[in-house]
Amino acid sequence: MAQLKSRRIVLASRPIGAPRSDNFRLLEEDIPDPRGGEVLLKTLWLSLDPYMRGRMSDAKSYAEPIGIGDVMPGGTVSKVLASRNKALAVGDIVLGYTGWQDYAVSDDTGLRKVDPTLAPISTALGVLGMPGMTAYTGLLNIGKPKAGETVVVAAASGAVGSIVGQIAKLKGCRVIGIAGGAGKVRYLTEELGFDVGLDHRSPNLTEQLQAAAPNGIDIYFENVGGHVWDAVFPLLNNFARVPVCGLIAHYNDTGPGPGPDRLPGMMNTILYKRLTVQGFIVLDFDSQTDAFLREVARWVREGKIKHREDIVTGLERAPAALAGLLEGRNFGKLLVKVAES
Repeated sequence: MAQLKSRRIVLASRPIGAPRSDNFRLLEEDIPDPRGGEVLLKTLWLSLDPYMRGRMSDAKSYAEPIGIGDVMPGGTVSKVLASRNKALAVGDIVLGYTGWQDYAVSDDTGLRKVDPTLAPISTALGVLGMPGMTAYTGLLNIGKPKAGETVVVAAASGAVGSIVGQIAKLKGCRVIGIAGGAGKVRYLTEELGFDVGLDHRSPNLTEQLQAAAPNGIDIYFENVGGHVWDAVFPLLNNFARVPVCGLIAHYNDTGPGPGPDRLPGMMNTILYKRLTVQGFIVLDFDSQTDAFLREVARWVREGKIKHREDIVTGLERAPAALAGLLEGRNFGKLLVKVAES
């Protein structure tokens, strides 16, 4: 087939603090025809997620840093335009990890077919994708919710937090969500059914959380860190569980925060309250993918779980959208609509 040109966004330099436009470079390159076993993919949807900021740094982490000049990584939903692979046909919709580019040539490694008749294909990057599975596996495996317990969720209107809170409600818990801004707080209680919504921007967050959780907190799903953690930590009950999913308040830090070292006091509290504080990556629970898809897809079909998407149109807008995500400007699962399906 005729050779295609593809735009791709690569990492131009490592950010110090918040990512800037000059940390990215937009290139246009030829895309070769697929060879034996390969497919040509047209990117339809690109997922933007907080972990991308960590991959832009060269600090040691659970995943290798992005190389300078490499395509920015990211989950994608794509359409097969040409195929030399027996498992994939032209027109198939697939979930993959082909990153910030218009087109990609790939074998079938890491690709999974998406059935567009079951749900909108964008949900494969949100409620029925990595964020939804992160919420499901982190809460159920580490949080282990029991009916009647109090659950607090940080970044509760986001792609992960919103699902955490709704699953906790399905398990019979009392759920307090913390989000940024009056509109997001209303969304938690009026749309998602949380028992309480609190604004982390309030100067009285600590007092409001104390009033909302008079019997303490049994599970805290951590997505944020910062002053939200400071408000939650003293209220954790004995044997409370803390799944640590993210620390978005610190991703742009350039050094240790101000003030005294609070680690010894925190460790002492973890000891005497017998707390479980466990970091996790969704891949830790990869074997539970089928159970997640089966159960959460059913909840979505039955209207028991709602979800919201924040859509940006155009690949070129991805860098600014990622910067906004790290500042909490998105409302729901942040997606880039790269092309029409």
